[in-house]
Amino acid sequence: MAPSLEQYKTEFESAQRRRRTAESAQQTRMREDALSRFLELGFPTTRQEEWRFTSVAPIASQSFTLAAPAVDAGPVDVTPFRFRDVCAAELVFVDGHFAPALSTRSALLGCVRAGSLAAAVSAHASEVETHLGRVAPFDRSPFVALNTALFADGAYLHIPAHTVLEHPIHVLFVSTGGGAAPLQSHPRVLAVLGDNSQASIVESYAGPGGARYFTNVVTEIVLGQNAVLDHYKLQQESADAFHIGTVYLKGARSATCASHSVSLGGALVRNDVVAVLGGEGGGCTLNGLYLADGQRLVDNHTTIDHVMPHCGSREIYKGILADRARGVFNGKIIVRPDAQKTDAKQTNRALLLSEDAQVNSKPELEIFANDVKCTHGAAVGQLDEDAVFYLRSRGLDRSEARRLLIHAFAGDVLNRMPLESIRIGVEEILQRQLAHALDAAA
Repeated sequence: MAPSLEQYKTEFESAQRRRRTAESAQQTRMREDALSRFLELGFPTTRQEEWRFTSVAPIASQSFTLAAPAVDAGPVDVTPFRFRDVCAAELVFVDGHFAPALSTRSALLGCVRAGSLAAAVSAHASEVETHLGRVAPFDRSPFVALNTALFADGAYLHIPAHTVLEHPIHVLFVSTGGGAAPLQSHPRVLAVLGDNSQASIVESYAGPGGARYFTNVVTEIVLGQNAVLDHYKLQQESADAFHIGTVYLKGARSATCASHSVSLGGALVRNDVVAVLGGEGGGCTLNGLYLADGQRLVDNHTTIDHVMPHCGSREIYKGILADRARGVFNGKIIVRPDAQKTDAKQTNRALLLSEDAQVNSKPELEIFANDVKCTHGAAVGQLDEDAVFYLRSRGLDRSEARRLLIHAFAGDVLNRMPLESIRIGVEEILQRQLAHALDAAA
């Protein structure tokens, strides 16, 4: 066994000794099976098609200590990452562990459960175990297997049937970095929406600048019939951190979900989104925006699986790359034999701000039905110099003209986000990073 894998086995055994009395036999068995699968698979390599353009050697070659619960989360400043609007609940996690003192539930309906996943496993085991580990399979993904084996805590969100939340739920994961010993955390999010329910859920991931740590998160989303979810994942980790994130979504009949992914941080970032439209008449929208500079790498892999007929999906991902940064996009649409009348459209665009930036784009269609409408398109290019010249002729300097065109490029994704505070917050971070990237390129 490789030394790096041996370390994860040791961390698992230590964690199991601490939690053995708090979990059911089913939960313990699932963790053990997941660890065995991770040790069998090992870390992925560039020889594997799904990881051909992304090497995780920087993660596999380092030692990360499993984060322990903070005795006092008071010194952690989460103010810059808080939600600007009124939230139904704001759940804060420090290094993957729930921090009640930093969390609020000011506008949460009494019938809604929103809190620590570890606490929910103990208090509502049968309810949680119906879905936990069953939506996101770990048999083919080593990082999902690793999360399933090692997650200590996370968020459990249960919206009962016929419940409509007027305000969003914000789940904030803050990493401290761990100082001299880099930390690893494996947060888990389980969101279950009952029939005819409606909610907005925002996941945020952040950490201090310059800190090196490893975050490996898995989100499982279950939508009942006619459920409506507006989901956001905002990643603004330290520029030296590693972030691996996996979102699995399973929708029942006529369920609809819009999932928005924004990646603005991290040295090595991999986002996997798998949406299974398992009920007739369902719908799915995937929006993505990422910005990378320096030598950072952002990899987005998406799969929309049309299982039943009369389902529709729309997907648009855009990336902005500067310096020697690299981007990867792999978008797959699967149409099963029974999924007649499928209507699916996928668009991927990348904007290169330097000669050394690089992007690898691979759209895929797997169609096994004959009465469908599916399209995909991908384009990679630099700023239109004619457009830059036009704006300069109207009084803007070159930097302002470039910034305006880049903002218009990103705006196509940002304008699809219904929550105004999210749009404004992302735009502010984007403008700061673009100013830095453009100044460096000048």
